[in-house]
Amino acid sequence: MTDSPTTVRPERRAELAAGLARVRARVADACAAAGRDTGEVTLVAVTKTYPAVDVVALAGLGVTDVGENRDQEAAPKAVEVAGAGVTPRWHFIGRLQRNKARSVVRYADVVQSVDSVRLAAALDTAASEVRDRPLDVLVQVSIDGDPARGGALPGVADPERGLDPVAAAVAGAAGLRLAGLMAVAPLGWEPDRAFARLAEVAARLRADHPGATAVSAGMSGDLESAINHGATHVRVGSALLGMRPTLG
Repeated sequence: MTDSPTTVRPERRAELAAGLARVRARVADACAAAGRDTGEVTLVAVTKTYPAVDVVALAGLGVTDVGENRDQEAAPKAVEVAGAGVTPRWHFIGRLQRNKARSVVRYADVVQSVDSVRLAAALDTAASEVRDRPLDVLVQVSIDGDPARGGALPGVADPERGLDPVAAAVAGAAGLRLAGLMAVAPLGWEPDRAFARLAEVAARLRADHPGATAVSAGMSGDLESAINHGATHVRVGSALLGMRPTLG
């Protein structure tokens, strides 16, 4: 008799439990240093390239939120995980093409990477047709303002990619709910500099959109700095799951 594709091997479960304990301890220490409650920070386990069985194991260990960044991997994985009776909160965190919107809204509870008015419109159309409740959206913001990389541009009067127009497009969409911001520290920036800048941008967004309180920032290498500057979600992959499998 062979194992089910979602049967968790004891040794792998032990590895994940140890990784989770270490990450939770780091989050708790960072919250204590920042004078924050650990309940204010949600751990999003980034499971790209890892199998569905790891998602099932993490759910059994108490992880409620899972992040993926490629629809062609995430869509079948979400089906497999659901087939095992596990229903995490799925976050889509990668660059998203508009033609993938209809697929993503079928399984994602949150899309963290909206950075243009056209993408917001595509998601709104898809969500309104497919879902029975609005899709939570985080606007991805470019901390350094480099238009060559992903992210809406704060303080830039660009009707397509300016942060204010993108946020307004999400907030005004019937099929979407503006939940907050997401960002990645730019290469070459110290994390404290990057996340302090993000905190300023987030505060200005909340002035116009008081319900947009989520700030997704920080990964395995810099989650302490992100929490110190107000992150409500940290996206952790390798520190939790170990080195990524080699893609064949």
